[in-house]
Amino acid sequence: MDLKLYYDKIREVETKILEEFAVVVSRETADGGKEGTKTEVARRLAAKLIVEGLARVANPEEVKVFRDALAEAQRVAEQVAAASRVQLAVLSSAELDRLRGASQKKG
Repeated sequence: MDLKLYYDKIREVETKILEEFAVVVSRETADGGKEGTKTEVARRLAAKLIVEGLARVANPEEVKVFRDALAEAQRVAEQVAAASRVQLAVLSSAELDRLRGASQKKG
């Protein structure tokens, strides 16, 4: 393998990728790589994966679906985190009556 040619190809492909972080779609490989897995990677790594034939750049439709799924996953994670922060307090009947009495005296 000619390393100079290999790295020249990587640099050439890298210049064609416009985004700082590109979404790439995996290709099926002989060693068990699965086709169609979308991943967001740095431009340099995307170029390397493309030159090695392990991935291709995602089309705009695939990028939109991928980013929408990420946004939904983040929204769900934030909801779960917010739900875990809910605080509950268990009060006895006497404590509840005392609090009710204190609030009625103020009002």
